[in-house]
Amino acid sequence: MKTLVSSIAIALCLILALTFACHKESEQDKIKKIITTVQKAAGEKDIKKILSSLSKTYSDPQGNNYETIKGLLIAYFYQYPKISVYIPNLDVSVEGASAKAEFQAVLTGAGTNASVPGILPDTLGVYAFEVLLKKEADDWKVVSAKWERVGDKSVS
Repeated sequence: MKTLVSSIAIALCLILALTFACHKESEQDKIKKIITTVQKAAGEKDIKKILSSLSKTYSDPQGNNYETIKGLLIAYFYQYPKISVYIPNLDVSVEGASAKAEFQAVLTGAGTNASVPGILPDTLGVYAFEVLLKKEADDWKVVSAKWERVGDKSVS
């Protein structure tokens, strides 16, 4: 009897392990991973990692392209040696080879001459983002983004 119970327990464990091992990452999961990778890369000031998530054909309503975004990142990272990005909520929708991610992000930056280093940021803002992605060679790439400071009426 003990052997039968042990055998059933082992079989159930194997079935559960195989079920979780076979879980395939959804397209929504892949998009969320890209956004969180960019979030982490911003905190690490890893421009290459951020740009690897952008399409070379990137173009947004603010008039930015791939090269402009690269320049903005370099300028911002130079101006604020310490950067933090917090995304409390992320909504993703996928339709075929297109996707949209909508979220709010809390962005902070501290310069080298911060009055209270490490405690208070020089700049703080909450921004609403709408990011459009397309599949390029089986990878999702950001093709456009628009953002606005929460509370402002104009698009940044």
